[in-house]
Amino acid sequence: MRRIAMAQMRVEGGLIDKNLCQAVNTIEAAATNNCDIVVLPECLDVGWTHPSAKIEAQPIPGPTSQVISQAAADHHIYVVAGLTERIDQHIYNAAILVSPSGEILLKHRKINVLDIARDIYSIGDTLSVAETEFGTIGLNICADNFPSSLHFARSLASMGADLLLSPCAWAVDANHDNVKDPYGSLWLESYGTISKEYDITVIGVSNVGNITGGVWQGR
Repeated sequence: MRRIAMAQMRVEGGLIDKNLCQAVNTIEAAATNNCDIVVLPECLDVGWTHPSAKIEAQPIPGPTSQVISQAAADHHIYVVAGLTERIDQHIYNAAILVSPSGEILLKHRKINVLDIARDIYSIGDTLSVAETEFGTIGLNICADNFPSSLHFARSLASMGADLLLSPCAWAVDANHDNVKDPYGSLWLESYGTISKEYDITVIGVSNVGNITGGVWQGR
């Protein structure tokens, strides 16, 4: 039986050291509670769409991902983390799967990059899965699971994934009417569809609190 920690955390825009420290503490807490896998939010290093991504983004592997890899190795746990990746002049909204030995087994670059985020992020173009003792794991990120883009999740399931893990930064307006439009209902629709069609487990984990910079600041 696999135990998976859904590790929501407050991501503070541009405060990379503080965010990584919180991520490491969260990884430790998951391991202390005998979890096998911990899933962290999207862009946990600098925050989704935060302008500092253009300056602070690092290669993967690189200094930022090494902090996550070291925490995974220190606490002997699988970690899925959303990070901001730089490749030459391109910046990607990325997610990694790290093994309990600290090895990066899988990297995904977000494909369904929303129009409002394309000033920062380039668009990913690959899908892949990784074999582990807890099943075949696929990664995608937040809007990759929109109902209009479920073909990405279907492709991962067709590639053999029986566990789909998805870092998210699901934001709504401060005056969002949770009675009229329950928070997370879109994900229930998308995740439920994929889970039923392919008999797989789908887990998404978002940050908490307001987005502190960029086009969706305050949400």
